[in-house]
Amino acid sequence: MLNVYNQLKKLDIALPVASIPVSDYVMSAQAGKTVFLSGHLAQKNGGVWVGKLGDTISIEEGRRAARSIAIDLIATLHAYLNNLNRVKRIVKLMSLVNSTPNFTEQHLVTNEASELFVAVFGKRGKHARSAFGVAQIPLGACMEIELIATVG
Repeated sequence: MLNVYNQLKKLDIALPVASIPVSDYVMSAQAGKTVFLSGHLAQKNGGVWVGKLGDTISIEEGRRAARSIAIDLIATLHAYLNNLNRVKRIVKLMSLVNSTPNFTEQHLVTNEASELFVAVFGKRGKHARSAFGVAQIPLGACMEIELIATVG
């Protein structure tokens, strides 16, 4: 089985400190062997990455935002599980892309997160996915992604 920490090192990814909730909810909740992660907002320069795809954010910038969220999600999984090698499968990602009504490339932006999960977890990282364009995300963030995984 692929060692997740070796993959992170190979990809030169250092996990940040896991996000903490800003209200009365948790970042991770487990039911049986399924772990649900709350939505994570795109971060840039220590704050929320604000913008709208199709207006102030390019597809390439959106892809970088998706990658940063994926890394934050992995950090949250690590903080919750204490061992990422316990992940049996990344089951599903739901991506919300703050975009103009005529922007139709949400899937291209979200691909960056999907590709990173496969690079880090190998075949365990292949997942079902939804990518939605939305009118607004809290704090004006350009993206938000949530994750569901199974663990052993």
